[in-house]
Amino acid sequence: MFFSLISIAAVIALFVIVSRLQNRIALIERELAALRGLAPSGMAVPVAKPSGEAVDDSKPHAAASSAVADLVAPPEEKTAPAEAPAARPEAADAEVVPGPWGKGEGAAAEPAEPGESAKPAAPAEVAAPAKAARQTDVETALGTRWAVWVGGIALALGGLFLIRYTIEAGIFGPGVRLTMAGILGLALIAGAEFIRRTGFNVPVRGATGAYIPAILTAAGAFILFGTIYAAHAIYGFIGPALAFTLLGAIGIAAIAVSLVHGLALAGIGLVGAMVTPALVASQAPNPWALFVYLAIVLAATAAIARIRDWKMLVAAAFAGSGIWTILYMTDALDMDLAAVLFISLATLAVLAFVWLMARDDTEPGFDWPSIVPGFFAALTALGLFTDPVFAKAGDALPGAVLFAALVAVALYRPRALPLVFAAGVATVLIYVGIVPPTTIGADALDVGLGAEPLVIADALTFRIGIALALVFIGAGFWAARRFAASAPVRAACWAAWGVIAPLVVLTALWFTFGDIDRDLGYALPALLLALVFSAGGEWIARAEEPPLRGGSAVSFALAGAGFAVLLMLHMAFGSGWTTVLLGVAAILPALATRWRSYPVLGWIAVGAAVAVLGRVAFDPTIVGAAVLSRTLVFNWLLPGYGVPALAFGFAAWQLARTTNGRPRLAMEAASALFGLLAIAMLVRHAMHGGVIDTGAVTLAEQAIYTLIALGAGAILVAIDLRSPSSVLRYGSMAAGVVSAGLIAVQHFAVLNPLFTDESTGTIPFFNLLFLAYLLPAIAAGALAFYVRGKRPKWYSAMLALVAALLAFAYATLSVRRLFKGEFIAWWSGLGQLETYTYSALWLVMGVALLTAGVWLKSQVLRIASAVLIAVAVLKVFLFDMSELEGVLRALSFIGLGAVLIGIGLFYQRLLTRAAK
Repeated sequence: MFFSLISIAAVIALFVIVSRLQNRIALIERELAALRGLAPSGMAVPVAKPSGEAVDDSKPHAAASSAVADLVAPPEEKTAPAEAPAARPEAADAEVVPGPWGKGEGAAAEPAEPGESAKPAAPAEVAAPAKAARQTDVETALGTRWAVWVGGIALALGGLFLIRYTIEAGIFGPGVRLTMAGILGLALIAGAEFIRRTGFNVPVRGATGAYIPAILTAAGAFILFGTIYAAHAIYGFIGPALAFTLLGAIGIAAIAVSLVHGLALAGIGLVGAMVTPALVASQAPNPWALFVYLAIVLAATAAIARIRDWKMLVAAAFAGSGIWTILYMTDALDMDLAAVLFISLATLAVLAFVWLMARDDTEPGFDWPSIVPGFFAALTALGLFTDPVFAKAGDALPGAVLFAALVAVALYRPRALPLVFAAGVATVLIYVGIVPPTTIGADALDVGLGAEPLVIADALTFRIGIALALVFIGAGFWAARRFAASAPVRAACWAAWGVIAPLVVLTALWFTFGDIDRDLGYALPALLLALVFSAGGEWIARAEEPPLRGGSAVSFALAGAGFAVLLMLHMAFGSGWTTVLLGVAAILPALATRWRSYPVLGWIAVGAAVAVLGRVAFDPTIVGAAVLSRTLVFNWLLPGYGVPALAFGFAAWQLARTTNGRPRLAMEAASALFGLLAIAMLVRHAMHGGVIDTGAVTLAEQAIYTLIALGAGAILVAIDLRSPSSVLRYGSMAAGVVSAGLIAVQHFAVLNPLFTDESTGTIPFFNLLFLAYLLPAIAAGALAFYVRGKRPKWYSAMLALVAALLAFAYATLSVRRLFKGEFIAWWSGLGQLETYTYSALWLVMGVALLTAGVWLKSQVLRIASAVLIAVAVLKVFLFDMSELEGVLRALSFIGLGAVLIGIGLFYQRLLTRAAK
C-alpha cells in the first residue's frame, strides 16, 4: 500500500513537471527571438559562461544561478553601450543548462528602444534578475529534489518489499532472496557510479541536495546493510564475526565514497557503522573488538571529514564513540579498564593527529567539534573517580591519566581549547566531591546530602590531586605566556585554569584532610601558590605586546595569587587575626601599583575589602561572642573594625595617586563604612555590658548611632572639599539621608518615650531627652548650615527641617517631663496648666524660628515657623477652648492674639523697608 502511494505521487509530480516544461519551452523560444532582434542594433548579446565555469561539480548552485540570471534578465539590463566589444566567438559553444523558469508565464521580452541603450539601469532593474534567480518555486522542489528523494526511498523500500513478498509467497528460498537483495543493492551502487562517471551534474539552483548518484548509492547501501543483518540475525547464514565485519565494512565504505557523493551519504554510513555493534549479538562479547572497531571507524570518519572540513560529521563520530564507551562502563559486569583507556586515548589521538592535523593554530577561536571528545573523555574519567567499584580498585589513576592527556592534546593542538575546560571542570567537580558535607555544614541543609562525601577520599586521591594541580599550573602558565601576544583570549583561558584547578584542589584537600580551624601544613602550600602565581603573572606580562600591559591572563594569575593569600590567612591564623591581617593585605596590591599599572591590582584590593566585609557579616564580634572581652573600647572590636578602616583608607589614597578609577572609589567607601561600623560596634558593646549580639536597641543607643551618622556626613563633606570624590560626595549625602530616616522612624515613633514609657532619667537637664533630641537637633542644624552651597538645596533643607522637628520634640517632651517627672507616657493624662504651657511654648518657638529664618535668610525655617504657629492656632481654637477654664483659657487666646498681631506688624515693617 505504501509503495503504491509513492508511485501515485511520483506520477502526479511527473505530470506537473511535463505540463510546466511545455509552457517554459515556449517562453524560451520567445526570449531567444527577442535576443536575435537586439543583435542588429549593435547591442552586445549576453552570452553564457564557459562550460568550465557553468558545469562545476563543486558549485552547481552558483552555475545554475548565473545561467538563469543571464537568460531571464530584462531587455533594459541586457543593453550595453555601442562601443562595447563584441562577444567572444568561443563562448558560442558554451554549455548552458538553465532551469525552465525565470519570469512569469506568458512574459515575453520586448526589444529596447534605440535611445535606451545608453541609459544606466535603475537600481530596482538591476536587482530584479538577481531576485528572480534566487527564488525557488514549488516546481523546483517537485522536479529536482522531492522526486529524487522520494525515488531513493522508494528504491530502498522496494528492495525490502521484494524480499518480504518472496517470503510471503514462498517463491524463492532464503538464500536466493538474500542473493537477489544483495544484487539489487550492488546494482544501485553500480548505477550510481555509472551516472557519476558519465559527467552527471546539477546546474539548476536548489538541486544540489538531490544529487542522484548519492541517492542511489545511499539506497544501495541501505539494502546491503539490511541483507547482511537478515543473513545473520534472521536466518543464521553467517556468524557474528563475519556479520560484524561486513556491516562495519559497508558503513566505512559509505563514509569513504561520501568524498564524491556528499555529506548525507557520510552520515548514513556513520549511523550504520555505529549501530552495527548493537545489531550483532555475541555469546562472548569482546570489548577489545568493539573498541578497536570504533577506533577504525572514528579514524576513517575523521580523515574523510578533514578532507572536506565536515565538522558536523566528525562531531557525530566522536559522540558515537563516546556513547559506546559510557554504555560499556555502565552495563559491563566486569569492565576491562585497559579497553576503556584505549578507546579514550585513541579518540584524543584521532582528534590531535587526524582531525586537527595541518590546521592553522594561530587563528583565533577554537575548534567546536573538540567539545565532544573532551566532554566524553572527562565524563569517563569522572566515572572512574566517583564510582565506588572503580575507585576502590585504584581506577582513579587512569582517570588522572585521561585528564593529563586532555591537557597535553590541548597544548599540542591550541585549537582544541575545549579540552582544557573539560579537564578543569571535571577536576573541580571531583575534588569538590571529596569534601565531607559535615565539614562545610551542607549535611544540615535540605539538599539531599548525607554525612558521606560523593567521592572516596584516600591517599591516592590526595596524591593525584597534587599531581593534577602541578599539571594545570605548568601547562596553564606556559601556554598563557605562549599566546599572551598572539591570542590573548586563549592565554586568559589557560591562565584561568592554571589557577582555578590548583586552588580548588588545595581547598578541598584542606577541608578533607586538614584542620579546618588552623593548619600550618596547608598554609605553607597556599603561600607558595601565591608566590608562584605572582611570579607567573609577571612572567606572562613580559611576553605581552606591548610588554607589561596587564591583560586578562595576567589578571587571572594575580587574582589567583590574591585568593591564595586569603586561603593562607584562614589556614594559619585564628578568626581575629585573619580579619585584621586580611584588611592589611589590601595595602599590598595598592602599593604594587607604584611599579606596575595593572588594572587588576586595584580590584584585588577591593576583593580583600569584600572578604573582610563577609567575615564581619558572618561574625560581627570578630572572635566570637564567647571570647570577646567585656573591656570597654580596648577589645577585639577596635582592631577588627578599625585596622581595616585605616588600611582601606591608605589603599584608596595610594590608588588615587597611581591607577585611580573605580577601585579607588570602592576603597574609599569601604574605609568610611568600616570607620562607622567601628564606632557603632564599640557603642553597642558599651551600652550592653560587653555583649553586642543580644538585647534590643534603646533610645540612648539609637541617639548615639544618629550622632555618628551625622558626624560621618560632616567628615565626608570636609574630606570631599579637600580631595573631591564622587564616593565622598554621595556618601556624605547618604549618611544624612540615613540619619533623617532613623530620626523619623526611631526617635519620633518606635523609641519615643511618650509611647514606650522609657525612663528619661532623674537629672533635670542632662537626661535622655538631651541625648536623643537636643544633641541630634544641634548636630543636624549645624550640618545643614555647613553644607549650604556645598550640597544640593534639597539636602540642606531636609537637614534644617529635621533639626527644627527635633528641637520641637525636645521642647515639648521637656515640658511634659517637667509636669510628669521621669516617666512621660501619654496615657498618664494632661493637666490644664500643662496644656496651656504647650500653646505658649509653641508660639514662642514659632517666633524664634521666624527670627532665625529671617536672620539666616532660610525659607525653610520661615516655613517651619509658619507651620508651628498654625499648629498652635489650631490647638488654641480646637483644644484649649474646650479643655481650659477660667483665666488660663483667656490667657491662651490673649497670648495667641498678641503673637499673631506682632508677626503681622513685623512683616508689614519688613515689606515697607523692602519697598523703600
